[in-house]
Amino acid sequence: MRILKLSDVYFPRVNGVSTAIRTFAREFVSAGHQVQLVAPSYPQAAPTEPFPITRLSARTLPLDPEDKLITGRAARGLAAQLRASDYDLIHIHTPFRAHYLGVQLARRWNLPVVETYHTYFEQYLGKYLPWLPGGLLRLAARRFSVSQADAVDALVVPSQPMLDVLRGYGVRARAEVIPTGLPDDELPDGDGARFRERHGIGRDRAVLLYVGRVAHEKNIDFLIGVTERLRHSHPDILLVIAGEGPATHALQRKVSSGGLHAHVRFIGYLDRGQELADCYACGDMFVFASDTETQGLVLLEAMKLGTPVVTTAVMGTAALMADRRGGLVAERDEDHFADQCRVLLDNPTERQRLAREARRKAIDWGAPAMAARLLTLYEEITRDHRNTIQVPRTKSEP
Repeated sequence: MRILKLSDVYFPRVNGVSTAIRTFAREFVSAGHQVQLVAPSYPQAAPTEPFPITRLSARTLPLDPEDKLITGRAARGLAAQLRASDYDLIHIHTPFRAHYLGVQLARRWNLPVVETYHTYFEQYLGKYLPWLPGGLLRLAARRFSVSQADAVDALVVPSQPMLDVLRGYGVRARAEVIPTGLPDDELPDGDGARFRERHGIGRDRAVLLYVGRVAHEKNIDFLIGVTERLRHSHPDILLVIAGEGPATHALQRKVSSGGLHAHVRFIGYLDRGQELADCYACGDMFVFASDTETQGLVLLEAMKLGTPVVTTAVMGTAALMADRRGGLVAERDEDHFADQCRVLLDNPTERQRLAREARRKAIDWGAPAMAARLLTLYEEITRDHRNTIQVPRTKSEP
């Protein structure tokens, strides 16, 4: 197939959307399909991919300087660079400029269009617009989601809980639950001892690990609170936070005001290769408390490296942890979460058992199988589209 993907974000911007796009696109290319990605340009160097990327000029968002928004002028000029005959289907990955651009192109070119619902906006918006009434934000997020779902032929949703939420909003579009899988060669085996030595962490020191974007919706302040509770029973406890993001400074102030400098360490982004693998392997457990994840891919990455998880299991992580394999589920309460961490800290045998389960579980979530499911959806949507009489709409060029 010939697939055009559009997104408001991609590497070098690190997040779950970028990872999902790359994972599926690489699987498709390796299987002999053609992929073209349209994404914003960034000042940082972009990685080389086995598929072409059209970079459009973009401006910084005031509330989130890490992210970019494709400019209207760049979006309007895109159609002149692309030909409808080069594609069988359009796949949209984000709900901003990419969504409207993808829908316009699909209507003008008379192509089927699919969209992945990556972000739980009802919870996400409140973290960035706390001064607005929560009820108003929830209503806006729900109407926004229903409107966008109505504009496409099918939705891809990373987890069943997220699809349940969308159905509760009133979304009636066709939708398939297809998580992002783990590529077989994404991360090498990690050397936790090497990571500890590099960062001056004692070989026997108890380490909680968080890897991911340091953003308000990730609920990392909760993990800092858990660490504060654990230091009384485990005086050497250390929370390692690997990542960067708009919440970094606020979290650093929380650590400072709480006198937790010796127990929390921010180490920034790590290269997605040996360094990240070593980081995953260094943790006694991977801790996660986000309420907004539609999947929680970092949990699977930790499991692949044999690091058991402790998580509040909300939304996508609830689906991942439904079988209770590879980790422990905690309540959204700092005391109970700390108690679950103590279970693993004080019981090496149980920690090793869950580590073995975690490795086996990660295998079950492989990228080739997930890509095959997505390709089946593409083929069905494309076939249905061909069998339906299409009436071209007289829309102006985006």
